[in-house]
Amino acid sequence: MFPSREFRRLSLVLLAIFFLLAADQGFQNWIKEFRKTAIASGISGETYDRAFEGITAPDPWVLEKARYQPEFVAPVWQYFDNRVQKRAIMRGREEKQRLQPWLDRIEQRFGVDPNILLAIWSVESSYGDVLDNEKVMRNVIRSLATLAYADPKRGKFARTQLLAALKILQSGDIDKSHLTGSWAGAMGHTQFIPTSYQAYAVDMDGDGKRDIWNSVPDALGTAASLLAKNGWRRGRTWGYEVTIPERKLPAGTLTVGEWEKLGVKRVRGQRFPRRDDRAELKLPDGRGGPAFLMIKNFFVLKRYNNSDRYATAIGLLADRIGGAPGLVHDWQRPFTPIDSAETEELQRLLKQKGFYEGEIDGKVGPGTRGAIKEFEKSIGVEVQGYPGREVLEQLRKN
Repeated sequence: MFPSREFRRLSLVLLAIFFLLAADQGFQNWIKEFRKTAIASGISGETYDRAFEGITAPDPWVLEKARYQPEFVAPVWQYFDNRVQKRAIMRGREEKQRLQPWLDRIEQRFGVDPNILLAIWSVESSYGDVLDNEKVMRNVIRSLATLAYADPKRGKFARTQLLAALKILQSGDIDKSHLTGSWAGAMGHTQFIPTSYQAYAVDMDGDGKRDIWNSVPDALGTAASLLAKNGWRRGRTWGYEVTIPERKLPAGTLTVGEWEKLGVKRVRGQRFPRRDDRAELKLPDGRGGPAFLMIKNFFVLKRYNNSDRYATAIGLLADRIGGAPGLVHDWQRPFTPIDSAETEELQRLLKQKGFYEGEIDGKVGPGTRGAIKEFEKSIGVEVQGYPGREVLEQLRKN
């Protein structure tokens, strides 16, 4: 006679509990052993014990994020639409007005354009809104210990960052209850990993602490410190939208004047302010999309996040916060775009109809596109998954 379904289910539960307890004991043993490494690195036993007080098991959510990072690569239009959008632009202008005295002080000290700092703040933490989300903000010590103990791929990185986080705690800049960050340990309004915090953090507001979690001036000053120390050029932009000729153009870096001779021109008939700047041509969406000449500060932005898309998004959002118009040449997209408020409406309608379970945030990811596809299947139209006006009108009708 075969075991009943209930018996098999109970057996699986008991087996899972057994392995969980075994993992917990292994984790606790690891914490005891790593204490020696921490003390040898200059961390006091008191700091270490205080940091790990109450931490008895790895964080399963961190392991899930680490092991199941999606392979989905966002189309170019989706990447930029989620970051350079109306709500982020308007909020940036509001924050600029509110923080103008601090932004002036930071610019005077570090020479970094305040609009760039506001754009970084937006992209990294939605102007700090994400810091209140307990689902994604975790105990940094536990997160990094989890990765150091259980993730062979990130173990070395996590151990280095864990030691740095313990030193931050020991310094008194932040207490344990506020030492929170992403699943991989990125912290505060401007999402610094612990070693970057150690290298660049500043006490901008003068309270004796470098608090990027609770002090926006400290966070923005720290971002400016990173850019300044990596060669930011005061008073210069990051790049220019340009038009390019039909013929093939060389790869690599030329002066702006040399690019002009090859037929590369600024959009809207504008002139380049310095023809001797060295620049590289970037086509993020191929020849059919917008083209840019990128100069020194673009490559400094990549020291924050080594991605052409990231640095371009920061530059474009900063320009819009500063009052510049949008792109002359839009991204190549097979649908009619909608703004972030309309995207939230789209998500709401999908949720009401039972197709979407994610957050109503106006940002399109695989969850939103998957829900659109399911809706399109349900009404018998071509399944594409594009978050455009066409599908929004269908949702409003149905």
